[in-house]
Amino acid sequence: MKVEKIDRSFLIDDIKRLKGKLSNDLVILGHHYQREEVYQFADFTGDSLKLSVFAASNKSKFIVFCGVYFMAEVSNILTSNDQHTILPDLDAGCSLADMANLSKVQNSWDQLSEVFDINKIIPITYINSSADLKSFCGKNNGIVCTSSNAQKVINWSFSQGEKIFFFPDQHLGRWTLHRMNIDPQFIKIWDPFLPRGGLSKEDIVTAKAFLWKGHCSVHQMFQPVHIQDFRAKYPNGKVISHPECNFDVCSNSDFVGSTEYIINTIKDSEPGSHWLVGTELNLVSRIANEFKPHDKIVRFMSPLICNCSTMNRISIDHLHNILKNLEEGNVQNSIVVNDDIKKYAKISIDRMLALT
Repeated sequence: MKVEKIDRSFLIDDIKRLKGKLSNDLVILGHHYQREEVYQFADFTGDSLKLSVFAASNKSKFIVFCGVYFMAEVSNILTSNDQHTILPDLDAGCSLADMANLSKVQNSWDQLSEVFDINKIIPITYINSSADLKSFCGKNNGIVCTSSNAQKVINWSFSQGEKIFFFPDQHLGRWTLHRMNIDPQFIKIWDPFLPRGGLSKEDIVTAKAFLWKGHCSVHQMFQPVHIQDFRAKYPNGKVISHPECNFDVCSNSDFVGSTEYIINTIKDSEPGSHWLVGTELNLVSRIANEFKPHDKIVRFMSPLICNCSTMNRISIDHLHNILKNLEEGNVQNSIVVNDDIKKYAKISIDRMLALT
């Protein structure tokens, strides 16, 4: 989609006008990682879980989702056929979600079934995944999770089977299992590029959990040395990280949790507190500005400035173009999940939502 560059002051005023004109039929959702120029226009903001719950109950005709592709798919799955979920830039994807696809997961599932009773393995896909993986879980007695509810989901899964197959983010899976006191010797990394995931038959039989060898490129850059440097300079400071960070970062942090958890923890902290935050830069910059008047200092964990390139794609130009087309009666970039995929994906998502 070609987006014409227009003066920013005009864009701001015209988006406000368009929102007013379309208000009865329109809702704009904004994920916390979005650019401020887009985030400011959101009617409802949140992390993946919060936005999923909102999408399930929302009745607006047009849902403009300022996030990434898998989020818009979830919205389409949870809403009715006469509603349109619109993604302002179709190239707004997720590198973590791209680390697992249906072909690789199905092949891995088939290999597991050759060694162990597959009916006793519960597949769990992180919400950062494609709709067809959510559908795969729905067809195989599995479930979806977010960083907010991963422990509840894994507890549910162990009540349904003996083992879990968790994809595509190994770090969220490992940290959650650690919090549940699962012995690390029973947690195995599954490498989809190796026969049997790189595991022996004995490994598969004795394991409690298989974690897909995937990661978020942004959270991967945070390292324990960043925490060590911060603590050396600010011994009274606090460190808070997202569970997509690697295990050493999480274990050296004072707090670990979802984006909503990070925001609320810092919000509820004492004035004068000093924070190092391991998550996406747009969110960190936003809360740093928000809490500065409360005498709270919030720092980005990495010395390198790096946004999530796919989360950062949606611009004010994209948003304006979508709304302008809606004013003219044109629905652009509507995300529509295949009916068969939608049917089973909804089953796995509904299982998750039932636990919230």
